[in-house]
Amino acid sequence: MPIARINGIDLSYDTYDAHGTKDAYDGYDMRGSGGPGEPVVMIAGTGGPGRVWRTHQVPALRAAGHRVITLDNRGIPPTGPSPGGFTLADMAADVAGLIEHLGAGPCRVVGHSLGGLIAQELLLARPELVSRAVLMASCGRADALITAMSAADIELADSGVKLPPAVSAYRHALQNLSPRTLNDEDRLRDWLGIFELSAPDPSTVRAQLGLEVVPNRLPHYRRITRPCLVIGFQDDLVVRPHLTRELAAAIPGAAYTEIPGCGHYGYLERPDAVNEAVVGFLGG
Repeated sequence: MPIARINGIDLSYDTYDAHGTKDAYDGYDMRGSGGPGEPVVMIAGTGGPGRVWRTHQVPALRAAGHRVITLDNRGIPPTGPSPGGFTLADMAADVAGLIEHLGAGPCRVVGHSLGGLIAQELLLARPELVSRAVLMASCGRADALITAMSAADIELADSGVKLPPAVSAYRHALQNLSPRTLNDEDRLRDWLGIFELSAPDPSTVRAQLGLEVVPNRLPHYRRITRPCLVIGFQDDLVVRPHLTRELAAAIPGAAYTEIPGCGHYGYLERPDAVNEAVVGFLGG
């Protein structure tokens, strides 16, 4: 896994060529690739490492001829720590720095949840680095529920209490999966097993908590000039679909699609439907 020195931190990332070769472009200038093979930078949500895209989205984008770049955002090892804390603007600057480091701009950008917010700020701060963007389960403002969930997560992390893995797993399932999956006992058992094994340490992701609590940014997003696809997930309890529709309405010319039968982790819960929408838009 290569490391780039970006904005004073060691930023961990992976690159994949159109045939699935990992790290094929480490140290290689991607500039001028153009066309459907234009690089795609994928930004994960709160607590998510770059590898969350590896199972479903990276293969689909490779098959469509794209080079793919994933990264571990600030706060996610092995990316270096930021002892003084950081902001959403810092995270957007990290993505910009990585794109420039790889000579990958202008490129396509995909973000989920907090990753969507990072992509939106990148679109405002450095539009010349982005050709088009997909914003999944993102929003333009934090409502009362997002604010309350964030405050609760921060309180838990700061309390030093460590939930048993089984407790963390079922809470994670209820919050992020759809009734369709929760009612399918075989699939649910698989998901619970995954959540037990992969639950992030609250102390590790503490620095990212609260960054999704943004003021109303919708008026600012009316200045976005790049084509955007906003994807909502019908059963999302974290960023409810009315917030994603609101975001799409604010971005000039943005397209909106809503994937049924999935929750906040829709890109993992219904990857085929999500990939069809993403690949179709990014190939345009």
